Amino acid sequence: MGQVYYKTSEEIAIIQVNCMLVSKTLAYVGSLLKPGVTGAFVDAKAEEFIRDHDALPGFKNLYGFPSTLCISLNEGVVHGIPSDIEFKDDDIVSVDCGVYNNEFFGDAAFTFAFPEVSDETMDLLHTTNQSLYLGIEQARSGNRIGDISNAIQHHCERVNGYGIVRELVGHGLGRNLHEGPEVPNFGSRGRGHKMQEGLVIAIEPMVNMGKRHVKQSDDGWTIVTRDGKPSAHFEHTIAVTDGEPIILSDHSIVEEALKNNAEIKNFSIKK
Repeated sequence: MGQVYYKTSEEIAIIQVNCMLVSKTLAYVGSLLKPGVTGAFVDAKAEEFIRDHDALPGFKNLYGFPSTLCISLNEGVVHGIPSDIEFKDDDIVSVDCGVYNNEFFGDAAFTFAFPEVSDETMDLLHTTNQSLYLGIEQARSGNRIGDISNAIQHHCERVNGYGIVRELVGHGLGRNLHEGPEVPNFGSRGRGHKMQEGLVIAIEPMVNMGKRHVKQSDDGWTIVTRDGKPSAHFEHTIAVTDGEPIILSDHSIVEEALKNNAEIKNFSIKK
């Protein structure tokens, strides 16, 4: 994952601007989603939106990835390539977005649910989302990465019986999209990198309804559950301080956009 870099308050402010543009892009994506629309269409509109705001898509061409957004449907965990497949009214759609501007990245993700998604799958989304905020609560100066990891794992696996993906983790973020330290969604309290003020990390639970095991699709990018059951993904970029962590991205913007789109379930944060 690379070296750990601590950020100045000025650098954190730049990252926050970028993360807010990511959040606005996710909200815009949420306003476009409806059955019959394709990931390729949404991806093109998202790229246009980001460039219109004088920034660059953070994912496009990074490591050879071909698109602005990672769009992962249903059993897709992460890194889905937007395609011409039309969304259906019982799909869940994980959208991961990054932007690059003023020499820094921003990063966040949200899983959207179409109207006919089952209550069982909605429980998975709510639990994954709750675990994100439980992890964020542990992101404090003096704590260790394992405190974040354990809070997420305890809520998802031990309390709710879901599977936490092991092969993919959160990460530090700054001038590079992926910096140290790694932020797993499983682990032990008191273990791992000791956090200090100025650390910026992306926390991103990836949680499967069934078993934790995943595999890579033939496209070389998309990660899917081995058992074909749904997976949810939510992500915030946060800054560690001597007190409360600062959430640099904002899902409330996304949720507000969904209130005006009857084609998508209105997803409210349940902490």
